[in-house]
Amino acid sequence: MRILHIITSLDMGGAQSMLVKLLSVTDRSRFEPVVISLLDGGELADDVRSLGIESLSLGMRRSVPSPLSLLDLARQIRRLRPDVVQSWMYHADLLALLAAAISGRPPVFWNIRHSNLNPRDSKLGTRIVVRLCAMLSYLGPRRILCVSQRARDIHAKLGYRRCLLTVVPNGFDIERFRPDDRVRTSLRREIGISDEVPLVGIVGRFDPQKDYETFLDAAALLRRVVPEAQYLLCGAGLEADNPVLNRWVGERNLEAHCRMLGLRRDMPRVQAALDVAVSSSAYGEGFSNAIAEAMSCAVPCAVTDIGDSALIVGETGQVVPPRDPVSLADAVDRILALSREERQALGKAARDRICAHYSLDRVAAQYQRLYDEF
Repeated sequence: MRILHIITSLDMGGAQSMLVKLLSVTDRSRFEPVVISLLDGGELADDVRSLGIESLSLGMRRSVPSPLSLLDLARQIRRLRPDVVQSWMYHADLLALLAAAISGRPPVFWNIRHSNLNPRDSKLGTRIVVRLCAMLSYLGPRRILCVSQRARDIHAKLGYRRCLLTVVPNGFDIERFRPDDRVRTSLRREIGISDEVPLVGIVGRFDPQKDYETFLDAAALLRRVVPEAQYLLCGAGLEADNPVLNRWVGERNLEAHCRMLGLRRDMPRVQAALDVAVSSSAYGEGFSNAIAEAMSCAVPCAVTDIGDSALIVGETGQVVPPRDPVSLADAVDRILALSREERQALGKAARDRICAHYSLDRVAAQYQRLYDEF
């Protein structure tokens, strides 16, 4: 069965990372995956090709949709003759459905990754595409895969055809992300802190959705009660030469307390080095990869109640309202105040939760069962 994956880009991101993980465990004796990216390049393009999977790009430009690109996509679908088209993210969902209709209507599965489309936080173009997809959901896709329960509920209210909405969460490689004292020590030595120093970390691209100002406000409040704590920021745009981030850090007098690592490809090392992992997202989060990766490494989490973050964490961490640095600081402090044995037990419970509900093999099997229906 040939599965054509169509995705907006192969830049580093949650949807892109999940696609690469899914491709890495796809049963190649039964499924033949191919990937088309609407935009050129991306940090994960080489990862796809390294798996021996055909990867193409339409060379579209951001925010400049082109009828010629739609026709090009339709030509590629006719050439590849997929049994199923699996699209990822709103713009790819829309173009995949239209191109499939032009080329002969192979079954199309959409994949929804967001959980919030507040006009204050979402681009007008994205909201227009979502409204179009809601209307077209009654005409085209065979399944609409939602990354979280919250995403399913919100898109049903937006007008997506409810009976097609199916939750398929992100999955995680629990052998790659696991607790490891040696790895913990090596990363801490690299950034110049000892094993005894409390290390609070946040992982994600530099984006308003992630609300790094709230994270830094919480860190400033924690300095009063845990002055020895250090804060690790890791992700695209979180480099030491980011002028906006540097200004925020300086305004809070956190220069000596923050380690800004930028984009890394050794995330198991980064996550395993933490004592507490934080997600301070203010909106839009569907299913946080960073939270589940930290939990897989037996790291307790303090998260904002966005998307399915509260469901992922369950009773193994702390959940607070978004844009509330006081509550976030208190949540992190409660975890740091635990004894070493209590924190380890909480971390073990977090890892057990990921193993039971969100392992990569379990989630990949869900995708494959859905494809088998068609």
